[in-house]
Amino acid sequence: MEEKDFKREWTLCDMLVVMGPTASGKTAFAVKVARWINSLCKSGEIPFKECHIISADSRQVYRGMDIGTGKDIAEYGEIPYHLIDIAEAGEKYDLFRYKKDFRKVYEKLKRENIFPILCGGSGLYIEAVCKDYDLKEVAPDPDLRAELEQKSMEELVAMLSDLKAKHGTIPHNNTDFDTKKRVIRAIEIELAYDNIPHNEETGIHPENVHYIALNPDRERRNQRIDRRLEERLKAGMVDEVKTLLDKGIKPEDLIYYGLEYKFLTQYITGEIPYDYMKEHLAIAIHQFAKRQMTWLRGMERRGIKIEWIKV
Repeated sequence: MEEKDFKREWTLCDMLVVMGPTASGKTAFAVKVARWINSLCKSGEIPFKECHIISADSRQVYRGMDIGTGKDIAEYGEIPYHLIDIAEAGEKYDLFRYKKDFRKVYEKLKRENIFPILCGGSGLYIEAVCKDYDLKEVAPDPDLRAELEQKSMEELVAMLSDLKAKHGTIPHNNTDFDTKKRVIRAIEIELAYDNIPHNEETGIHPENVHYIALNPDRERRNQRIDRRLEERLKAGMVDEVKTLLDKGIKPEDLIYYGLEYKFLTQYITGEIPYDYMKEHLAIAIHQFAKRQMTWLRGMERRGIKIEWIKV
């Protein structure tokens, strides 16, 4: 999409959101729009100081997880970015923490008259902060986790589905199903639903949001995924995971993050061979991109108006 096709209405809101499946070029597009907005700011055509980008990626929050999460920091250039590298690898950063961190950044940008672009592929994170969903802080329950570990993945997924339907809470995050630990954590939160008071947050949140979703055709999307996987493996993604393991991060904690970190950890620890890792990782990323698109379509069904842009 050329700059001449950008729309002034994108700046007539509290925040612009750029979404899309993995490998769709979200960061590059958001940076291009941010530079266009900055040109309007400098010319006085819109009443903002400048434009910043806020990341909406559930894994780019971790330091040291750069290649596997596709941070592509160089793409930002002179455009300031937020909510990247704010947690230590090995931590269990979650949606509750993200929502609190997002609110702090959003309020700061608003105070400083800076226009925000929220950019990322974690649809649940985007929807939670834009719709201001009520979230609860739930402490780990070791006894419950031990009990749930005895169940199969199919049983856990069915249990989570029933709990979500009962409570009418936010739909599944696509990454909930990457590992058994993620499903168990999601169940743990749902089971605590009736016993934890509502979170009384104060402050402002975006009320007038314009949503843009990049929509590459499936064949091109899959080609980009395969090409990007090759590039990341050549760029040292295996060594990145080895470094994290050498720092003392437990294999199961890296596997918890899913996708690249799951398959590469299994390869490095000798659980699977290289060719198997590469082939099945590519399949998993294709499936993940498909689930991301399903989430975006679900946002529309939940009443969110999205402007689709062909890539």
